[in-house]
Amino acid sequence: MKLSHRITQITGGGSDGWDVFYKARRMIADGIPVTELTIGEHDIPTSPDILNAMHAAAIGGHTGYAEVPGTHALRKSVAARIANRTGVPTTAENIVITPGGQAALFAAHTAICDPGDTAAYIDPFYTTYPGTIRGAGAVPKPIVTSPQTAFQPTAEALMAVTKGARSLLVNTPNNPTGVVYSAKTLQRIADACIANDLWLISDEVYDTQVWEGTHVSPRALPGMAERTMVVGSMSKSHAMTGSRVGWICGPAEAVAHLVNLSTHTTYGVAGFVQDAADFALNSGTAVEEAVAAPFRRRRALTMKALEGQNVVRAVPVQGAMYVMLDLRATGMSGEEFANALLEAEHIAVMPGESFGQAAAGHLRVAMTVADDQYVDALSRLIAFAGTCAGHTTRRSPRA
Repeated sequence: MKLSHRITQITGGGSDGWDVFYKARRMIADGIPVTELTIGEHDIPTSPDILNAMHAAAIGGHTGYAEVPGTHALRKSVAARIANRTGVPTTAENIVITPGGQAALFAAHTAICDPGDTAAYIDPFYTTYPGTIRGAGAVPKPIVTSPQTAFQPTAEALMAVTKGARSLLVNTPNNPTGVVYSAKTLQRIADACIANDLWLISDEVYDTQVWEGTHVSPRALPGMAERTMVVGSMSKSHAMTGSRVGWICGPAEAVAHLVNLSTHTTYGVAGFVQDAADFALNSGTAVEEAVAAPFRRRRALTMKALEGQNVVRAVPVQGAMYVMLDLRATGMSGEEFANALLEAEHIAVMPGESFGQAAAGHLRVAMTVADDQYVDALSRLIAFAGTCAGHTTRRSPRA
């Protein structure tokens, strides 16, 4: 029997870009030690206090169907968090709780785009973006950026690509590049949305991980609140990746329709998990700072490790739990280098090409292992790059 074009073409008929990751996992399954610097998974677990709150809620009986829009308490807490951070008045009516940020991205595009509509996004991009758009029935269209502009989109590219589109998806702090969009870039985004009458979907799941500059939600810019849906999540801010708690913040009318969509798809998020998320959000910013601290520290370690050589260069490491490294001096593609590194050094990283052609010749390195292990792997990566480029660089002994 034939399956739908929509589901069989989610990845566009090609690779999903995770080949190196899958290869590394096969090596690990075969008993070969591999240092994984691939996915955005914290190396610390969810706080015991949050887990205790989840346990208490479950034992207390909150295990049946929860309110589909999200519990009123959690919606209020999310709204208060957003209002406090952005200055934009926000209430529970502006919030729908989703099973993680990925479900929120899909729901937002489903709410905004009719089949065949063009949905724009920035390249480099998180790997699921084009597939999410295709899954919602829309046509993905990249706005290609450049290393020369630190992967921030130009006004010309934004205006040209979004003309005739229905939506624009942006992500700052950015995965995979680690770049935080400047005030000028955000205004360009707003100008393009207003000029071309677009909905903006703003993925802000890394808003607590800013190392340089300031995170500004584009929803806070003049004329943008009524045309913006913000995607948020507990995953990165509170190390709750497996709990699957996310949200969409948007105009109340749109949120009412999104609740109807949830009724016919996910039917909400487990109540005891929502109670734990509500507890976490009301535990203060110290919890978020503790989760972010290892990545702030490893950012400094990255800058130190890159000193004294000129083969491996970092894209400005301004936010998120990743560093994007420019390997073009080796003469290799990111995919070629990542595969060679895995074979020679048993270090797994993501090729820049996994995130679009704008990042060709780059790598995304997740700063998600213990400091000593991270420094060792990064030093070996730099030395390997030097060898590939025909240079002599420092080399640390393998652990």
